Amino acid sequence: MVPMATLSDSMTEMTEILLPNETNTLGRALGGTVLHWMDICAAVASMRFAGHQCVTASMDHVDFVTPIDLGEVAVIEGYVFGANRTSIDVRVDVHAEDPTAGNRRLATTSFFTFVALDDEGRPTPVPELECPTEAEAALREEAVEARHKQLRQVTERIGDSG
Repeated sequence: MVPMATLSDSMTEMTEILLPNETNTLGRALGGTVLHWMDICAAVASMRFAGHQCVTASMDHVDFVTPIDLGEVAVIEGYVFGANRTSIDVRVDVHAEDPTAGNRRLATTSFFTFVALDDEGRPTPVPELECPTEAEAALREEAVEARHKQLRQVTERIGDSG
């Protein structure tokens, strides 16, 4: 029997306050810092889902749609929305939050693929994804659609430039 895990089993939220060492000369988050936070969040979501160590296989396109300013809080949220034999697809959203006013705005979204590893470091099977509630099924569908939309947009940009 194939083990099952739910989307909610993988839900992960991290927060980071943006400090001076993580900013550019404009006082905004360095892109590499945000990518680092996203990768960690996706790794935790993957490991919670798989019950194994997981490694990054790929990260889809990233557009920074709004900056995260010095002193703001980055809220990084991730969850598993797809599972194959040994790989796991994770959506990660990053929001910039003013901690005093509570205002939140989307900074970026991307999609990761992770591979679960056994104790010898070899790919190992992962549970099947189960979405037992309507809310989980809706989150999964939203992630699938958003990923397809993002990939289409990237493909169109490449086609327009070539």
